[in-house]
Amino acid sequence: MEFDLSWILLGLPVAFVLGWLASRWDLRQIRAENRQAPKAYFKGLNFLLNEQQDKAIDAFIEAVQNDPDTSELHFALGNLFRRRGEYNRAVRVHEHLLSRGDLSRVDRDRAQHALAQDFLKAGLLDRAEDALRRLEGTAFEAEARLALLAIYERSRDWTQAAAIARRMQEANQGDFSGRLAHYLCEDAQALLTQGQQAEALQRLQQAITTAPQAARPRLEHAQLQHRMGQSAQALHTLESLAEQSPASLPLAAQLLVDIAAATGQRQHIHQLLSQQYEQAPSLDLLQALVALDAQIEEQSNDGETGAPGRARLVQHLDREPSLVAAAQWLAGEKLAEEQYHPAVQRALDHAAKPLTRYRCAACGFEARQHFWHCPGCQSWDSYPARRVEEL
Repeated sequence: MEFDLSWILLGLPVAFVLGWLASRWDLRQIRAENRQAPKAYFKGLNFLLNEQQDKAIDAFIEAVQNDPDTSELHFALGNLFRRRGEYNRAVRVHEHLLSRGDLSRVDRDRAQHALAQDFLKAGLLDRAEDALRRLEGTAFEAEARLALLAIYERSRDWTQAAAIARRMQEANQGDFSGRLAHYLCEDAQALLTQGQQAEALQRLQQAITTAPQAARPRLEHAQLQHRMGQSAQALHTLESLAEQSPASLPLAAQLLVDIAAATGQRQHIHQLLSQQYEQAPSLDLLQALVALDAQIEEQSNDGETGAPGRARLVQHLDREPSLVAAAQWLAGEKLAEEQYHPAVQRALDHAAKPLTRYRCAACGFEARQHFWHCPGCQSWDSYPARRVEEL
């Protein structure tokens, strides 16, 4: 049987036409799908800009259905779910992304980071910790370590927090010596509740070595020394505090008064507090000096009772307007109409009471006591050693 070349000549144009028609059909279908996906995407973007998150989510879901392989739409949808507090749906979106085999390494790390944020926002700290640890060696490593640090601080796991802080410091991601000193102080407090004073003292000494400029280790070290009957050593510790961190000495003012009574070194401590008061007047330093004036006057047993302390209050009022000092001065005065004195004094004390609080410089949270770690915003060293009235 002879092969007829005429069939080939006739078949080639037919095949060409069929191929051209098929390509045009596919091209039209692709264009239609592409027009559909961006239309839904831009509609969702418009809703998002108008703060209509419900409609934006519906539009992005439609866009994802039209183009399920587009990772950017999944990221946008997951972030929207997280912002709305729908953490379960956000987790499902990001876990779906991670399950895809065609996802690039960059997008996989990004999805892992987004998943960790979902767990953090949902308060699932165990799952967040596992997700964050998977980000080691990625572009999100530094951010993940900071988040882990916050988790361990929140759960008061100081050992794990210290390990992360050391790793970040070794990687030149910041100076964490101050935080490491705080962690050691927290360990010392836990040991004290168990009655292990010697071990707590060792932790505080280690904290001083870790952060020589930090105020908390020396202050708590002196408090423990005084409690253990080592008042002379406590005074030496507070003298080093005055050298290393003079702005923090008001926090030790009452402790210095107690040490003065225990050691009898009233004049020396009075001079130490007076020098700091002259450089930076403070209500706590003022109260300590008034108390020491009373101790010294009682010891000498001469002069009008309370005169030096009352004179010091007046001098402070000349230097710094203070309702707290004025209320204290008025408490010892005899008024022309003395029967009204108690009511006036109560009103002044009530008005002055909020002024004796401490205020966080980061979030404004106020408290009667000084905090090293703000209960409101979880910031370290955000409370100045000064009362609200002095800020």
